[in-house]
Amino acid sequence: MAIALRYAARSDLGLGPKARNEDSGYAGPNLLVLADGMGGHAAGDVASSMIVGELAPLDDEDVGADQAVAVLERALHEANRRLTAAMRENADLAGMGSTTIAMLRTGTKIAMAHIGDSRAFLLRGDGFSQITKDHSFVQQLVDEGRLSPEDASTHPQRSVVTRVMTGQPDDEPDTSLRETRLGDRFLLCSDGLSDFVGADVIEEILREATTPEAAADRCIEVALKASTRDNVTVIVADVVDADGDDLPSTAPQVVGAAAKRLRTRTRAIPTSPAEKAAALTREAAAARGGGEPAPDADGVEIAENGTGGRGARIVRRTLGGLVVLAVLGIGAYAAWAWTKTQYYVAADDGRVAIYRGVAQDVGPLRLSSVDDVTSVLVADLPTDLQGSVERSIVADDLTDARFKVEMLRAEAVRCRVVASTGTPCGSVPVTATSPATPSTSPTTAPTTLPTTPATTPATTSPGATTAPGSPASTRPVGPTSTAAAVAR
Repeated sequence: MAIALRYAARSDLGLGPKARNEDSGYAGPNLLVLADGMGGHAAGDVASSMIVGELAPLDDEDVGADQAVAVLERALHEANRRLTAAMRENADLAGMGSTTIAMLRTGTKIAMAHIGDSRAFLLRGDGFSQITKDHSFVQQLVDEGRLSPEDASTHPQRSVVTRVMTGQPDDEPDTSLRETRLGDRFLLCSDGLSDFVGADVIEEILREATTPEAAADRCIEVALKASTRDNVTVIVADVVDADGDDLPSTAPQVVGAAAKRLRTRTRAIPTSPAEKAAALTREAAAARGGGEPAPDADGVEIAENGTGGRGARIVRRTLGGLVVLAVLGIGAYAAWAWTKTQYYVAADDGRVAIYRGVAQDVGPLRLSSVDDVTSVLVADLPTDLQGSVERSIVADDLTDARFKVEMLRAEAVRCRVVASTGTPCGSVPVTATSPATPSTSPTTAPTTLPTTPATTPATTSPGATTAPGSPASTRPVGPTSTAAAVAR
């Protein structure tokens, strides 16, 4: 029996303040790729685009089942090497990173590679399961039995990931090879969906939708209704009979950052009040220099289906080449204007301060300045967070920076209360009932504060994949490994 994939890719900017889409998605007859650029890092859109551009040519290759996993691994290693080279050539790209999920069809099997906290789900008959395991600090706590799966979905540090593509040699993905069945429906999504929409709702959407297009559209619609503040990207693919009468299209679909310079799109008109408010906010921010305008990214990006046939292979090769060319063009944009949209929290003369820019210098040129000095004393914080503030804590935007400051203020109050009882305040507790409740058994927590909590939590279910590779629990997270804990 020969199988084929019927697929649909969608991406939306979300309702947050981000003026650009840092997600990238690619869907083709043999390849599905979703990459979520790191929002707390420089040039996340560049990182996700580069990864998609490197993997896209695999869609045109004839790969055997015994080689598919190795082929995926080699392509991801090459993409990671290119991230390293790009950061060496352009200091403005330093610190960029991206999650990645890639599925490569080979016969009736699917080879899969996964790194980060973007998720893949499988709907098969009466069953629905998450087939990836998050590489995150919270998942590590669950694996160690220190946190329940129910509590994980609402934990304030659920956005801290322990493994992503950053150009480092130890950025190893989990890989697996699984058999497909006719009727299987796969969903790949960024955390703009899974952090704001529960797994039970996602399952309901996938069961009720009659086509991948309808399922993808509905996922975006529900994420926006849940007030997702992050970019949201989904790819839905059905396993169908390749010998049937209703053959699926073989034209690739590219969405998000990777598609930004490939297609000229008309601007989607925001329809809901929330979308209209978000669009106005972004336009106002751009007008006052607080962000770059995104005239083509206010609505859902729909990769239109083309017709299959003899020219499909040429189309795929052409688009693959255009993706690579587009990625090379992205690196040429001016970084100075971009730094003015970035914020982080760090120390200034013993006090916690909010900085505008990025926490690095290029020769004699400083890329940041103090925006606001707060009344929070660094010395009042737990030792873990003192080190974090000294090294700087990245924020998504000014609102997120202020949120992190309030988190630090609460910890400073807690530490003063603990100190008044004669008990040293050494580190941030993993869980706490209130900022003023002293922790009698403090445990080490990561040195990165959470982003603003989601309004609708996602439910995490154990992954079904049997993948070799380093588990998240074996990778260090804490003061000794700042590269391992990445705040998104």
